[in-house]
Amino acid sequence: MEYELHTMNRRHLLSRAAALAGAMLLPAFALAANEPQSFSYDALVERARSMAGTTYRPPALPAPEVVQQIDYARHGELVFDTQRAPFSGQPGTSDSAGYPLVFFPLGKYAPKGVHLFMVDQGAAVEIPYSADFFDMPADNPARKLPADAGFAGFRLQEWHTAEDWARQDWVAFQGASYFRSIGADGQYGQSARGIAIDAAVADKPEEFPDFTEFYIEQTSGASPETPVTVYALLDGPSVTGAYRLRMTRGLDRTAPVSMEVEARVFLREDVERLGLMPLTSMFWFGEYGAERLKDWRPEVHDSDGLALWTGSGERIWRPLNNPDATRVSAFADENPKGFGLMQRDRNFDHYQDGVFYDRRPSVWVEPLKPLGKGSVQLLEIPTDDEIHDNIGAFWVPEGKASKGSSYDLHYRLHWQNLSPVPATTIAQAIATRIGRGGQPGHARPDNVYNFTVEFDRPEVLRQIPYGVFPEVKVSTSVGEISRTFARPVPNGNVWRASFDLELAPDQVADLRMYMELDGKPLTETWLYQFKPEWALDVAPQSNN
Repeated sequence: MEYELHTMNRRHLLSRAAALAGAMLLPAFALAANEPQSFSYDALVERARSMAGTTYRPPALPAPEVVQQIDYARHGELVFDTQRAPFSGQPGTSDSAGYPLVFFPLGKYAPKGVHLFMVDQGAAVEIPYSADFFDMPADNPARKLPADAGFAGFRLQEWHTAEDWARQDWVAFQGASYFRSIGADGQYGQSARGIAIDAAVADKPEEFPDFTEFYIEQTSGASPETPVTVYALLDGPSVTGAYRLRMTRGLDRTAPVSMEVEARVFLREDVERLGLMPLTSMFWFGEYGAERLKDWRPEVHDSDGLALWTGSGERIWRPLNNPDATRVSAFADENPKGFGLMQRDRNFDHYQDGVFYDRRPSVWVEPLKPLGKGSVQLLEIPTDDEIHDNIGAFWVPEGKASKGSSYDLHYRLHWQNLSPVPATTIAQAIATRIGRGGQPGHARPDNVYNFTVEFDRPEVLRQIPYGVFPEVKVSTSVGEISRTFARPVPNGNVWRASFDLELAPDQVADLRMYMELDGKPLTETWLYQFKPEWALDVAPQSNN
């Protein structure tokens, strides 16, 4: 049965329109072309369920002959008029309403239109495209876009002072099912996605379903701690879905952003790799890796590692790689407590870049209902520049993702500097260093590599008695381990665990290491996948 949104009677529509105009502070022309429709999340779920039983129809590209004329230069001429932003009442004034809503215009590089609706008390009103939303030259082709063209996406502005909302946004939705937020340092970095379909599947292109409709609900007169609710309809060749995101900015600029996400996902077709709760980031090189020799900066990345908190309680840290070929690593688990792509290194001197990689947010995924059996999967794609997102992390449930299957998700995304659930009884890895192995002062052997991992948790490491050295527990899938030892870093509460690995040039080693004291883990588990050419620009040569 096809589900439809039911309109109300004409008399009620007129009264609702008047009420919405006051509550939402919408520009008059935004209400003129559209009448309210009844709306609920349950109805959106049923609509997505119904769509999954129908043949996929790609979204129409609005006025393509016009949109293709809006190239990079012409797109830059489209400046949103903040005076026309819905919810633009200033904080502390009688007409304060919520976080101002700003729209992204269509263009050659953002050609898909999405439909935006404002929701209030169970009624939704669509905001039609209008050139009046933007300051633009009279000859800009965007003036020819029709009223049903839609927008490329939207963002919500800050709301801490009477001035900053017009220049600083804190969350943005644009492109496929991508969205992102700033963290406690006010900087964008990695993104989240509604879903990942068949990422890195051999001989099969990845599918990018779209959020095609957004329904935005704010409370009139809300404070910065009041959640903004965004509902989204997902549509793609293999999947449909309904999403509800309750997003909280926080009371001050240093507060993290949290998003409570509920989603119902329905499969139209079989999916080989179904990635739920996905994150997308960039890693070019860190303090290790041959790529560090190709740029003047010491490190370039939005995230430097995957953190895992397993269902059994183990804490795992997996530094990221820029590999020579696309690779997917799976970490099998049952009911994990969380995972995230983290930016642990927050020292500006380690980046020396004015784009502030040290301020990029970490994102932690916290399941709010059990996930069952499956695996957290890490996707690493080769890149030769910082402009490409080449890292993905997502949950893949156990079993075949078959046509007709559905998934009920409830989780929270934490956008902040470090983990919202740090381990308090073990030390965490803060740096991975790789170089030539062997004994200093002696001939360095071929194909031997040294790994030195730094761990930092002062309240834990201070408990190590003077003169006592923890044991380094390390294993490898291939190759030979030697020269394992631990030592403190002078003038600090950091310890280094070090070992050598002998490995043939064509081998790939999966490494596992942690430090223990008196038979108990002292640190989280450090995992790493290593191939010689990823770490060194040239193979090491013997001094003989």
